[in-house]
Amino acid sequence: MKEQWYFIDSGACSPSYNMALDEALLEWHSKGDIPPVVRFYEWNPATLSIGYFQKVEKEINLEAVHQHGYGFVRRPTGGRAVLHDQELTYSVIVSEEHPEMPQSVTEAYRVISNGILEGFRNLGLEAYFAVPQTDEERAGLKNPRSAVCFDAPSWYELVVEGRKVAGSAQTRQKGVILQHGSILLDIDEDKLFDCFKFTNDRVRERMQRAFGKKAVAINDLRDENVEIVEARRAFKTGFEQGLDIELVPYELTEDQLLYVEEIAKRRYENDEWTYRR
Repeated sequence: MKEQWYFIDSGACSPSYNMALDEALLEWHSKGDIPPVVRFYEWNPATLSIGYFQKVEKEINLEAVHQHGYGFVRRPTGGRAVLHDQELTYSVIVSEEHPEMPQSVTEAYRVISNGILEGFRNLGLEAYFAVPQTDEERAGLKNPRSAVCFDAPSWYELVVEGRKVAGSAQTRQKGVILQHGSILLDIDEDKLFDCFKFTNDRVRERMQRAFGKKAVAINDLRDENVEIVEARRAFKTGFEQGLDIELVPYELTEDQLLYVEEIAKRRYENDEWTYRR
């Protein structure tokens, strides 16, 4: 018998609700109310999410974010800013004590990301893990030059044809690992780079050119476009294969939904949380 985890497909939700549900799942799992969870979701509207430690004033062009009609939210996880637009977002919630979870953050990241790796393979893409090789790459882990998530190297990066295809971030609270991340179907680099502050246009151009060499979306790699439905199927099966689990669909109860709304209002719609630092 394979271990059963819950599977939640939330569809497209507001930025605050998306972050609040991830937080609530972490809490419920820490109390033993629910088993580990794999969740898929999208964003309505498209949203720029920033890492827990990022400084809005210094790095983000809020005017452009509003002009494009994007949502804006601060994640409970670290890492850099991500534009959630044409993508499938996933989250995995599992206890640090789970027998399959290594103690080290990077090794746990690799184990969880096996699910995404298999998902890419289900779409016919030869994905693999890249590990920072040079001293310079390793230094870049500690001190990323850019505020853009897909621009910064990390351990066990998921790569196809030498370019990054998924960006993930992790936090550990209450004895539970929460890892969530973006699987890009398409990307509009101009709109993405509009959302950041640069000292001048030349720096922006250079950064954007470099980004194009480092990151790629699924539909730039395949002859036939992948729709979100196909992506969901491929990555759901991918998580089952990669983590050797069975995913059981789960619907939230009325009480659980109300609790998520409450977290969304209290934290993720609260300017103090979003704009602090």
